[in-house]
Amino acid sequence: MKNKINKIKDLALKEVSKMKSLANLESLKIKYLGRKSELTNILRGLKDLSKDERKEVGEMANKLREEIEESIKYQVSGIKQRELGDIKEKEKIDVTYPGTKIKKGHLHPLTQVRYEIEEIFKSMGFLTVDGREVEDEFHNFDALNMPKNHPARDMQDTFWLKNGTVPRTQTSSVQIRFMEKNKPPFRIVSIGRVYRNENSDATHDFNFNQIECLMVDKSGKIMVANFKSVVSEFMKGLFGKGTKTRLRPSYFPFVEPGFEFDASCPYCSGKGCRICKGTGWIELGGAGMVNQNIFTSVGFSENKYEGFAFGFGVERIAMIKYGIDDTRLFYGGDLRFLEQF
Repeated sequence: MKNKINKIKDLALKEVSKMKSLANLESLKIKYLGRKSELTNILRGLKDLSKDERKEVGEMANKLREEIEESIKYQVSGIKQRELGDIKEKEKIDVTYPGTKIKKGHLHPLTQVRYEIEEIFKSMGFLTVDGREVEDEFHNFDALNMPKNHPARDMQDTFWLKNGTVPRTQTSSVQIRFMEKNKPPFRIVSIGRVYRNENSDATHDFNFNQIECLMVDKSGKIMVANFKSVVSEFMKGLFGKGTKTRLRPSYFPFVEPGFEFDASCPYCSGKGCRICKGTGWIELGGAGMVNQNIFTSVGFSENKYEGFAFGFGVERIAMIKYGIDDTRLFYGGDLRFLEQF
């Protein structure tokens, strides 16, 4: 029995000293000190030995158990120290070494222009409102005084969903829903994505961002002159103090009278260039005094209130502001284009 214990001692201490990983040491611990190990079996068999043998063998076996445990602990400590040294070597930082510059993203050019537009209107006391992108026929067409036979309702101009709703074709629907819940006076601006059944080209796309402005008060307090003043201040804030505006008669079913409004070209100061096609002016959008049918459709008394509204595309503004000649660049995802802004 003594020879067996000595043999276990030689093998165990030799194997422990050669181990280079914690996992292997754990396996050795089970092998030599576990419930099914030879050393454990020897201790269990002490009851079958004589009194003198039991004492001597028991002392040897317990002493060996302690030696193996101490040897394993020592080896574990050494392995951990080596691993810690490896980690320090691999992860050490040279504070004198130039760092790696982290690339930061930035706002999309359309988002930048949108925020700038919102800030200009906020400075004039306008409230920014938002609304749903899928609308029913009443809020998208009927409440805006569009006849049943209006071309905008046709499939070639509007995406119709199976349940009779439409992805909104203009953000005017936001104004309708706002007026259903609020009474004048108010001045609001709504910005958001709209959808139209159009082929994509340099100046058109099936979706784009539109901004619409609405200002309403009691009859006699809002006139065309108020609209001209607001749009003039807006254009100056967007393109510079020297920007001029002009109105041209036009027709829209939701305003009466209606106008197209233009701004003097910011590139040539109205002298004529490639951007403005030699005219000195850039067409921006439609506008006019709100048709009384709009007010009655939301429950306002006829002729009790007056107001003006105008709208234009955010992409159009961004193209003019940055000299971009193809609206598809905004949605192409080309970083060479986007990183310029």
